[in-house]
Order: sequence, then C-alpha cells, then structure tokens
Amino acid sequence: MTVETPFRTTVTVTGMTCGHCTASVQEEVGEIAGVRAVEVDLASGAVTITADRALGRGEIEAAVSEAGYTLV
Repeated sequence: MTVETPFRTTVTVTGMTCGHCTASVQEEVGEIAGVRAVEVDLASGAVTITADRALGRGEIEAAVSEAGYTLV
C-alpha cells in the first residue's frame, strides 16, 4: 500500500477479470467516507484512491471484500 500527499493511496486488488469487476470495486471503495475519486486498472489490479483524509488499510480491505475481491 502506497500513500502520497494529499491522501492519494494505491493498493493492489486480485480477482478482477472484467469491467463489471472494476465497477464493483470502484463503487464499494467510493462509498468510504471522504473518498473523492477511485481509479481502477484492470490489467495491473492497481486501485488508486483520492480522499479528503488518510484511509486505513482495514477500511479499504473491507470495501474491496464487500465487492467480492481481495486486497494484496
């Protein structure tokens, strides 16, 4: 997990295979309080989150899990 100022976090998610997968991850992570934007790269599994505050690994992991995928 990489965190940059101001609150840009990049994580890797496994199990995504299509556009529907990326949309599910984007939707669930986007529901975390303070999240402004979520970019998902299907090929690499990279998920870049821009937020108003620092996000904890646990809350990101919970959102990814809710979408049905695994945070590396």
